[in-house]
Amino acid sequence: MAMEREKLEQEIRELCQRGDTGGAVERALQGYGMEIMRLMASVLHNPELAKDAFSVFCESLLKGLPSFRWESSFRTWAYRLARNACYQLVHAPSARETPVSSSGIPEAPLRHRSDTRPWQRTSVKERFRALRESLEPDERMLLLLRVDQRLAWTEVARVMWDSDEAPTSAALSRKATALRQQFQRIKVHLRQMAIEQGLIEQEDQQPAEPNEPTP
Repeated sequence: MAMEREKLEQEIRELCQRGDTGGAVERALQGYGMEIMRLMASVLHNPELAKDAFSVFCESLLKGLPSFRWESSFRTWAYRLARNACYQLVHAPSARETPVSSSGIPEAPLRHRSDTRPWQRTSVKERFRALRESLEPDERMLLLLRVDQRLAWTEVARVMWDSDEAPTSAALSRKATALRQQFQRIKVHLRQMAIEQGLIEQEDQQPAEPNEPTP
């Protein structure tokens, strides 16, 4: 997987160096489109909103790629664009009119959020997932980046960086530390909810979810 991703990153960069922005965007969507779309669907919990967000992401990718400075991996930068697109739709869902052409949007079905209450689900795994889905979008984004996508903390910090100004190394380190502390608070919160729902015992020393990957 790592070698395939490295090859994909190199292909995108070579296309950019040749000035073939369209080709680079096409290759990027082939390689990362599905995981970006899944990320958006998980954060937004709304298939139509996720499609609109993906359209915003494609616009940003096409406009921003020529000026991308490769200070991070393309994947990390793409996640940042995806995160910004999600937040744009979350905070101003009515501000956007008809989305751009959806020809580049992956045609995989999106999982609809279940109306079943967590304690009514038969699968413990599904019940833990329901607890995660009850979190705020930025909290879900943090878990998805760190646990599901296994990004290093500095890369998570780049994705979650709020300013348009490029972060310094010191600022990035402070952001990573703050996000790691937030991550720990989310774990504690999830554990407390799991105890309240009867998924784990009070004295159980195992974390409810998620299990953090090794840095």
